[in-house]
Amino acid sequence: MYKMSHFTEKDRYKIIAFMKENSFAIITGFGEPYPVATHIPLEVIVKQHGKIILSGHLMKNTDHHKAFVKNDNVLVIFNGPHCYVSASWYNNPKSASTWNYMTVHAKGKIIFTDEDGTYAAIQAVTNKYEGIETAAAFNNMPKKYIVQMLKAIVGFTIEIETVDNVYKLSQNKTSQEQINIIAQLKNIGDENSVQIAYEMEKLSTANKLYGLI
Repeated sequence: MYKMSHFTEKDRYKIIAFMKENSFAIITGFGEPYPVATHIPLEVIVKQHGKIILSGHLMKNTDHHKAFVKNDNVLVIFNGPHCYVSASWYNNPKSASTWNYMTVHAKGKIIFTDEDGTYAAIQAVTNKYEGIETAAAFNNMPKKYIVQMLKAIVGFTIEIETVDNVYKLSQNKTSQEQINIIAQLKNIGDENSVQIAYEMEKLSTANKLYGLI
């Protein structure tokens, strides 16, 4: 990934919070002849001593499932807001425009569960997003349907070994340029632009608080 010290978030708690807020992630692995990937909702669990565990479930006998069985090393990508930043907003517009974005890459080993673990994974994600009182709640699903579903799905956990991130928020620009970029992004007004502007403002406020600018 694009590693620059001034674009790297050092606060582990903020990184974990970002992963939880953007938990519909991409799991990638080693396939044949190409890499494989799947887009999937994940639970982000922090264990004792800060160990991060990801959990979820996926369909059996897909290209990614078969690849993960053969090679359990995976990369999980958590994507956040992103937007175009025009050089016309800089003090010197005759320079390169860019893209601001936030992402976290987590590497680890995927471990597939038994049927009980798969049942628990499906129940957890359904309860989280559906709740427990609607007609589509997990507890309202017919037992026969759940048994059939378990034949085609497998639960998993991923024990995270390394976490990297890029929080590219114009940290390499002057304070005045950052103020102008924020204003321009707010004026554009789409969700990603506004969110990046908000993240830039939070970073600027934190830096002032700690005397970094």
